[in-house]
Amino acid sequence: MKSEIPIVFVLLFCATSLAAQEATGEPHPPRNGLEDSVQGVFVTPVEGAPFSATVEIRDDYRYADGTIVPFFAINEIARDNEGRIHNEMRKGMPESFTGISEIVEVHIFDPQTGLNTYYDPQTRIASQRVLPRPPIDLNARLLAVHKPQSEDLGTTMLNGIECRGTLETYTIPAFSNGESKPVTITDEFWYSTDLHMNILIHHTVSSGGGKTVTVLQIKREPPDPALFEVPEGYKIVDVTPPPSTLVRQSQAR
Repeated sequence: MKSEIPIVFVLLFCATSLAAQEATGEPHPPRNGLEDSVQGVFVTPVEGAPFSATVEIRDDYRYADGTIVPFFAINEIARDNEGRIHNEMRKGMPESFTGISEIVEVHIFDPQTGLNTYYDPQTRIASQRVLPRPPIDLNARLLAVHKPQSEDLGTTMLNGIECRGTLETYTIPAFSNGESKPVTITDEFWYSTDLHMNILIHHTVSSGGGKTVTVLQIKREPPDPALFEVPEGYKIVDVTPPPSTLVRQSQAR
């Protein structure tokens, strides 16, 4: 079975900051849109399937000059019985880094109330917005446009979890990807129906570079409730748009 919410890694992944580049000793020019965080899997907000796990992300990042440099990040994810999710985004670091990279942002979502929260440990600000429905995966819209070719890879056991594999291949035309020729993107997903999420993803791009996301250390028990609350000492800012704005956004979809 394919993932309920497909993921296109060309958008899901970001490389590291200039500070991390300096740590490698290699002054490669950044691409446009370079960000600090390396994002991982989408945790589906479903009830009755609590767990906690770590997500290991390996990103062979391709710079504008064609140089490929590996980065990694390890994020914590969790979901409770009510379907609330906790998802970290940490800085991508060079392979030589041996510590724990800092958290850039933490995402919490409560499907019961629609409360969507992002908090930043550096600024100590938590932005909250009440969503009219669960978050929409914008990458699913891209897949609807680019129509990937799909191949069923069968089932296998990964970290004690049964997963079904799907291989998706699609091509982005040269005029829309910023390259001088079409780019072929291949995504291999290993999806757990039991956990409602991808456990392993391999992403490759014909122009160079690749990414691997692996969910590890899966614990099938209710996680610490504190993971789904904003820590003490944060300023909470309500960024919910006015009702008229939400109506216009809904009509646009």
